[in-house]
Amino acid sequence: MRFPLSFRLLLAFLTLFLVCVSQVHAASSRLQKVIDRGVLRVGTTGDWGPMTMRDPATNFYKGFDIDITTELAKDLGVTVEYVATDWKALVSGIVTEKYDLTGSAALNISRAKIVGYSQPYYYLAFVPVTQKKNQSRFRYWADFNASSVTVASRRGASEETMVKEFFPRARQLVIETGKSYQELLANRANVIVTSNIEAARLISRFPQLAIPEVQEMRRATPLAMLMPRDDQVWINFINQWIELKKTQGFFDRIAEKWGLAVMEIE
Repeated sequence: MRFPLSFRLLLAFLTLFLVCVSQVHAASSRLQKVIDRGVLRVGTTGDWGPMTMRDPATNFYKGFDIDITTELAKDLGVTVEYVATDWKALVSGIVTEKYDLTGSAALNISRAKIVGYSQPYYYLAFVPVTQKKNQSRFRYWADFNASSVTVASRRGASEETMVKEFFPRARQLVIETGKSYQELLANRANVIVTSNIEAARLISRFPQLAIPEVQEMRRATPLAMLMPRDDQVWINFINQWIELKKTQGFFDRIAEKWGLAVMEIE
């Protein structure tokens, strides 16, 4: 069937128009801007070990996020510049284009209404922490749910509710002030429950503490990069990069380097 000339001309015009629009979007994308600039700007707080840690004396950053974004910049063929921010300004820094993306941020609906996210590459979730000498005693979450076990938590903190739910049979040691891990160090408690990220910091600081091999984390929350919401070219590129690095085991290797638990999500 042969279409009229006018229809074929209209179809050709629409095709050309869509190609031009696509090229304009690609050219105006943050991806092209980063490549042209030769610098990837990353917003980071520098206060969340072992994810991002800033040395105030040297202004040098290190951590899980820093290794990831350094690798991203290398693959882009650009250098990386870390832009200091804080948690309350993390989202606005994306909106006002102070940086091209952020390091790890928990996925939540409030942020997603304002900015975009990459796909997740790690999970903030909760794990038990105990004395290393007691590791063999605790192999499963259920092992902590016994009257012979003392569980420490802080009054009013999220872990207070969590440990009562997880371990209703255990003796609950709820402290009014201080840190729950201090009860572990003083042998007044057998276990605490905290995020895998905080747990990594604790076992690095206190070698006598350990994360039992319970096989799964609980209450998982995805971590991803914050990005401009309307820049789908940039988001697509970052998602493809993350997927490739996942299949290569890159994120697991960096997590292990910084003592972060690499476990299945329950």
